[in-house]
Amino acid sequence: MNDLFSLEGKVALVTGAAYGIGFAIAEALALAGAKIAFNCRKEEHLFTALAEYEKKGISAKGYLADVTDEDDVSSLVGKIGEDLGGIDILVNNAGIIKRIPMLEMTALEFREVIDVDLVGPFLMTKEVLPQMIERGGGKIINICSMMSELGRETVSAYAAAKGGLKMLTKNVAAEYGKYNIQCNGIGPGYIATPQTAPLREPRPDGSRHPFDSFILSKTPAERWGTPQDLQGAAIFLASQASDFVNGQILYVDGGILAYIGKQP
Repeated sequence: MNDLFSLEGKVALVTGAAYGIGFAIAEALALAGAKIAFNCRKEEHLFTALAEYEKKGISAKGYLADVTDEDDVSSLVGKIGEDLGGIDILVNNAGIIKRIPMLEMTALEFREVIDVDLVGPFLMTKEVLPQMIERGGGKIINICSMMSELGRETVSAYAAAKGGLKMLTKNVAAEYGKYNIQCNGIGPGYIATPQTAPLREPRPDGSRHPFDSFILSKTPAERWGTPQDLQGAAIFLASQASDFVNGQILYVDGGILAYIGKQP
């Protein structure tokens, strides 16, 4: 059974894994035996992340690269190949969100979110697919969202990108499953990360942020998730335990999508 979930000898690239969900997933894959590579766009984040990985006892390779830049993506995959070997596991985690009402959002702001959250995974996947085909298989994990299924005020670009990423996941599975490549997604619920910190900060009088209270009331688990809650799903989808699972989105949301909410 341990062998079923082992990632010994595998090389995993987790994009945007300097902190938060990406860092937790990279940590889990490393504990399962994988060699870890990650990228970020800012040098200061890269050095901070490398120090954090070292504290955890994880030997990770970090690279400066922008997932929306084709040249950067090509160079990143090439360097990882030289340093660690071919990529067996790709986790498309890098993402941004802009909480702006749709009527106030510019086309440029909308495109920025689409570029990082949808075009980035497309470019990364396109770059690693040939080597996965040549090596006889591989695992691609896209970090989707509950916004792949639900809408909410102020996140039109994010929801559009994540909905597109869900369908990209299914299409990669359909097109490349014959090469023993599994492409699946993880759909996190509301996770306590720096990205969601503004939604959890207490109000000046010490009371809960209204959105914080709303999420707790909508989640059967009655709590926010943690990045560590996603680790088991990541190991499963990265390992041979999921060799016949393809084109699926595994929602790790504390039950939100199964729950209509409490009666007033």
